[in-house]
Amino acid sequence: CAMDWQVLTRELSLYLESQVRVGLFGSGVGLSLVLGFGVAYACYYLSSIAKKPQLVASNDRFCRFLEEYCPVVTETYYPTIWCWEGRVQTLLRPFITSRPQVQYRNELIKTADGGQISLDWFDNNDSLYHPDTSTRPTVLLLPGLTGTSKESYILHMIHQSKTLGYRCVVFNNRGIAGEDLLTPRTYCAANTEDLEYVIHHIHSLHPSAPFMAAGVSMGGMLLLNYLGKTGRDTPLMAAAIFSAGWNVFESIASLEKPLNWLLFNYYLTTCLQSSISRHRQMLEKLCDIDLVMKARTIREFDKRFTSVMFGYRTVDDYYEDASPCRKLKSVGIPVLCLNSVDDVFSPAHAIPVETAKQNANIAFVLTSCGGHIGFLEGIWPRKCTYMDRVFKQFVQAMFEHGNKIFSM
Repeated sequence: CAMDWQVLTRELSLYLESQVRVGLFGSGVGLSLVLGFGVAYACYYLSSIAKKPQLVASNDRFCRFLEEYCPVVTETYYPTIWCWEGRVQTLLRPFITSRPQVQYRNELIKTADGGQISLDWFDNNDSLYHPDTSTRPTVLLLPGLTGTSKESYILHMIHQSKTLGYRCVVFNNRGIAGEDLLTPRTYCAANTEDLEYVIHHIHSLHPSAPFMAAGVSMGGMLLLNYLGKTGRDTPLMAAAIFSAGWNVFESIASLEKPLNWLLFNYYLTTCLQSSISRHRQMLEKLCDIDLVMKARTIREFDKRFTSVMFGYRTVDDYYEDASPCRKLKSVGIPVLCLNSVDDVFSPAHAIPVETAKQNANIAFVLTSCGGHIGFLEGIWPRKCTYMDRVFKQFVQAMFEHGNKIFSM
């Protein structure tokens, strides 16, 4: 192979030198260097960057089901050739990817404690494949830590669902989608009460409709904690999880490394503080908001605010309860989990691969690149990411062929 590349390089160099005037580099040395570097980079990319994902599942039938109906999980993932590094993918995705137009119908539902939750519905009433609203498949979408229905990755999931004829509902956590906070309570990754209420609310409206959920980042953690708590006792038939943080202690430790703190930790902390500041009058009944505003890391924010709000003795107690790796064995429905091993929010060593092998309902898809909710591919990755393709194929596989998992 090395000899083939050398021959190719030499022949291309001779051809280009005969066709192009190279100016100062009349000998063709400059052109040869550029060409040689390009070939070397291509070799490195194809041998070390572009790889098939690792599919991990203890259930052979689940694996065969995914290979047949969700083949993207077995195909080589080719990250964008000029930005494959995890941090770069994470930072660039919000700016590079397009934002499909989505017309929502907003619903505010009241909770038992007097609060309210904002749901954004994409009804897809023009669906050709599922014109009957009572049986139209429904996907519940859970955004990340400070995300809402306006996030580009949510809009892309809805766009993918639209082409399949499905209905989507976005669960916006309390107080972050523009609605008023009626009680001194927000949200966290460990408390699943609001999610349980939302799931049963949606199911009660469309009891005959097949029902799935997909969670991204903290939304995925919340969904996993719910599934670990409920087991088989849920209206959901399956779930997809993207870039979840599996062990909060390890995620926080990674985000506190100097470069990661500079790129991600501090910014997310200020986003959390901004959402708190908007509801200051309501929340100052519960804790010292001035002290919360002085936090410079997510750990400090959780210590001064989140753990206090939800009654944890220490922030470590909260992190222990919020870590989905502790509840993975109890999940009772098929779940596909996509993670990149270069995700600084969820370090590779903290992904519970061995635990997953003990539950026949769990399948992991692990890519070598992709960062956190990145998974960019193509020369100019605006329209579709690898994550989008996994989402589309998996929800379609479950809605249309899910009954075959246990018969293969």
